[in-house]
Amino acid sequence: MTAFGLRDEPAASPLRGCFVAGTDTGVGKTVISAGLLCLLGRRGLRVAGYKPVAAGAVWHADAATPNEPGGWRNDDVEALLAAGTVELTRAELCPEVFEAACAPHLAGRLEGRRIEPQRLIDGARHLMPRCDALVVEGVGGFCVPLAEGAGGEWGTDDLAVALALPVVLVVGLRLGCINHALLTAQAITARGLRLAGWVANRIDPEMAHADDNIDTLARTLQSRHAAPLLGVIAHIEAPDAGSVADQFDAPAVMAALQLGR
Repeated sequence: MTAFGLRDEPAASPLRGCFVAGTDTGVGKTVISAGLLCLLGRRGLRVAGYKPVAAGAVWHADAATPNEPGGWRNDDVEALLAAGTVELTRAELCPEVFEAACAPHLAGRLEGRRIEPQRLIDGARHLMPRCDALVVEGVGGFCVPLAEGAGGEWGTDDLAVALALPVVLVVGLRLGCINHALLTAQAITARGLRLAGWVANRIDPEMAHADDNIDTLARTLQSRHAAPLLGVIAHIEAPDAGSVADQFDAPAVMAALQLGR
């Protein structure tokens, strides 16, 4: 066993799909993840979403289906569940759900629970044989702590390394996004991960010089990380997976994720 109870085992078969990271919380990772699931599903792939940890949930006493009891429901989990083509239970899609909408390690403290990193890793590997591609949505920004231990903290970036999926970076277009995007891209590649591409999400419809920001990021992320722009998503008050999928550059997404369809 290694730190945080992780098993020291031979490398498993590589996962296929992507890890969706954000420059910050609230930049639209779930919307983009659901859109990617919809796009890949349209290409005939069996796709599943995976949200290892969700913080911020409401209790539902009624059963979701005849085979699934009531429990804590999180909006992000519901969106990914609806967008995938593989039938999953909520527990399979999201192993750790917390009531408080705060950093996961703090939510765990509040509820007297400890996130087990190996459980998050195993959850993704459990789903992979049932699908052609897995879309894993991270938590908050790229370096959010998930578990605490004697060896320090284990976070979203460590999970991304353990899963070894190509990363799609979601950049929320607002003041400061260039710096946030370049720092996050640097952190991703510093961990030995491939930045497969990035998505510009217009979360602030009033942002000045948004197109110039996109142009700057497109040039810089391509030159520094060979990361292409995979889509520019318009500001929509209530976006759905299908409308987001329509705005991706589908051939660029398929090439970036090396899915070959």
